[in-house]
Amino acid sequence: MKSLSLLNKLKDYLKPIREIIYGLTLHEMDLETKKARGNLDQLFMLVVFGDLVGLPLLPPYYSMRLLPYIIPSLERWKRSVLRERDLTDFVSTDL
Repeated sequence: MKSLSLLNKLKDYLKPIREIIYGLTLHEMDLETKKARGNLDQLFMLVVFGDLVGLPLLPPYYSMRLLPYIIPSLERWKRSVLRERDLTDFVSTDL
């Protein structure tokens, strides 16, 4: 019985320790990866959106095959591109 309570206490302390180690080692890299993915996603949407307005940058066959995957996120992409930005949005707050 005593070993079970000790094991439960250890499990309770293990999650915060994992979160601290993650924050110290991988959090910054995770943020940068997400930021890079967002930038590449916006670039990709711009290329496909060019085809929608009549400026083909990809051959039409490939862009038509990608269109079903693009349509659900098109409105979100338009809002993110057209949103008003401040100078502080461009300055990275990396320490």
